[in-house]
Amino acid sequence: MIPVSDALDRLFSRTPTLPVEEIPLIAANGRVLARAVSATRNQPPFSASAMDGYAVVAAAPGDRFKVIGEAAAGTRFDGSVGPGEAVRIFTGAPVPQGASRIVIQEDVTRDGDVITVTEGLDKGPHIRAEGGDFRVGQSIDAPVRLTPALVALLASMNVARVPVTRRPEVAILSTGDELVMPGEVPGPDQIIASNTFGLHALLRDLGARPRLLPLARDDEASLRTAFDLAQGADLVVTIGGASVGDHDLVGKVAGDLGMDRAFYKVAMRPGKPLMAGTLNGAMMIGLPGNPVSAMVCGHVFVAPVIRAMLGLPRAQALRKQTVLAQSQPANGPREHYMRARLTENGILPDQRQDSSLLSVLGLSDALLVRPPHDPARDAGDPVEYIPL
Repeated sequence: MIPVSDALDRLFSRTPTLPVEEIPLIAANGRVLARAVSATRNQPPFSASAMDGYAVVAAAPGDRFKVIGEAAAGTRFDGSVGPGEAVRIFTGAPVPQGASRIVIQEDVTRDGDVITVTEGLDKGPHIRAEGGDFRVGQSIDAPVRLTPALVALLASMNVARVPVTRRPEVAILSTGDELVMPGEVPGPDQIIASNTFGLHALLRDLGARPRLLPLARDDEASLRTAFDLAQGADLVVTIGGASVGDHDLVGKVAGDLGMDRAFYKVAMRPGKPLMAGTLNGAMMIGLPGNPVSAMVCGHVFVAPVIRAMLGLPRAQALRKQTVLAQSQPANGPREHYMRARLTENGILPDQRQDSSLLSVLGLSDALLVRPPHDPARDAGDPVEYIPL
């Protein structure tokens, strides 16, 4: 067995960064920006009014101004403002030449074309300076996962097409005579293939393009057919069949097909029988068949690999710190990822940690990480966790 950190290093050494493609801005949310993108214009492109009111050179309570025109968003006043003059202006309109402040409409009284500044005039100036948000040449650096706010920023930069990393194609292969798909009627000795759908959802959230392969039976011919169907994927994720039992044939068949193995077995719980390598030009990660083991390994190993393929930093899953809500006994020789809930008193691991209990995982929002040989911990001790 190798440590989790060594397994991740070996995975990253085989992880390619995928090519760049350009997509319409409307489709960019959630994608990873592959190259820095620069603004092609200033924002605002002109000094603009921040309020509805009157553009003037200067103002004090009691001052009177003659209104000489109007400026609205999209339609500027074609002229300049001098002393004793004012231009009626609306939010977003270009500030007329000569004006240095906006007197908000609540601070004046108007009689025909004449306004008078009232007492209580604020300081102003209620003008958004040209380029106050960003200027030509300012950029969004890459790589970064694009959010709705960044998409809005790209739009204001006048960027219509965005360079992003191609989404990884991931083939998901579940194996086992005991499995049937959701909605089917299982036989007396069969169960539903749950990991397949949980990992599919996880991969989609990460920005990959997962595709489900037909369930493979516990025989070499079925597995060979399944691996043939995985052709063209950047990553093949197998579920089950990676252990050493008589019916665990994934490693043998993959080896017969030319897999270059990176490692087998990791010092962690749940998830020890983990296998990884390269097969037919694609990365391959063989996950354990136990439902929780597969999902935990998905967060610990598959997710960092997908992020690396997208050009994001090659790093372990995000870890945060909190305190224990309840004392815990000493940990054994393997790194333990415990299903847990975040509470106002800290993180509370569930008392049931059997790797078959998906109901516990479903109610958890964190994985408490216990290092190998971690001594007994008291409530209030600092610990690390992976958010779910």
